[in-house]
Amino acid sequence: MTRVLVTGGAGYIGSILVGHLLRRGYRVTVVDDLRYRQAGLIQYCREQGFDFVRGDVRDELLMRRLIADHDALIPLAAIVGMPACASDPLSATSVNRDAIVMLNRLRSRAQMVVYPCTNSGYGAKSGEVYCTEETPLQPISLYGTTKVDAEKALLDSPNTVTLRLATVFGVSARMRLDLLVNDFTFRAVTDRYLVLYEKDFKRNYLHIEDAAGAFCHVLDHFDEMRGEAYNVGLGAANLSKEELALEIKRFVPELLIQAAAIGSDPDKRNYVVSNEKIKKKGFEAQHSLEEGIQQLLKCFRMLPPGPFANV
Repeated sequence: MTRVLVTGGAGYIGSILVGHLLRRGYRVTVVDDLRYRQAGLIQYCREQGFDFVRGDVRDELLMRRLIADHDALIPLAAIVGMPACASDPLSATSVNRDAIVMLNRLRSRAQMVVYPCTNSGYGAKSGEVYCTEETPLQPISLYGTTKVDAEKALLDSPNTVTLRLATVFGVSARMRLDLLVNDFTFRAVTDRYLVLYEKDFKRNYLHIEDAAGAFCHVLDHFDEMRGEAYNVGLGAANLSKEELALEIKRFVPELLIQAAAIGSDPDKRNYVVSNEKIKKKGFEAQHSLEEGIQQLLKCFRMLPPGPFANV
């Protein structure tokens, strides 16, 4: 069985991805420092093919030992999002970029790497021209810059694939409310109003189950996908903030949506994305925005108080 090392595997995406990998017969080791005291991986402890190591991905001795024992590497560990990176730029740089460069140096060139980049790297385009994998990357935040730098280092090396993930949404054992769909839906059911800055700015979205599915698809078809970057998003979900809010209002009719006349959103991303390249390789997102919103509404009925963000 292929042995897969997932760094940051106790995080938002990792908590879902580990289950997908185990169900497909992979042996999975997760390394995570559990900085958010998350416990979502406990459900996998009964699985013989699962193992967990508590540690820091910047620890070279630890990573050298772990990397040597695996066939494929999925480095999810990151300081995620513009606010989290801005609050601790040294950690953001060392985890998001330097740890990836180190992992790439330590691995055998025969080992596979599937790396989650972000389509945040497309920056502040007009929102009218579809970004393809050939579109120049122009990150506008430290988060985007560190992820783009790490992607370049990997793509300059053999046996790598990078996935430029859209803004992920949906329910995870390690919930996050600092993602746009999750945030808007939570505010809709708790505050009953949304104030929108730059209401016409657009982004692409991706259900968390499809994010996990994309990694598995790459592992299953690695030989034909290696050496390339792929956008991964929901084709029907290139939406403006206002369009997203109106979609949520379908399920929370009392939601009041107010476009801000003054002020601005510090996150200036504005782009639409083409996902045709990965579709031609046999992968297409299956879970709709509507499905995700309905799942989030059920989740929020039972979500306990707590810090559900990366800052």
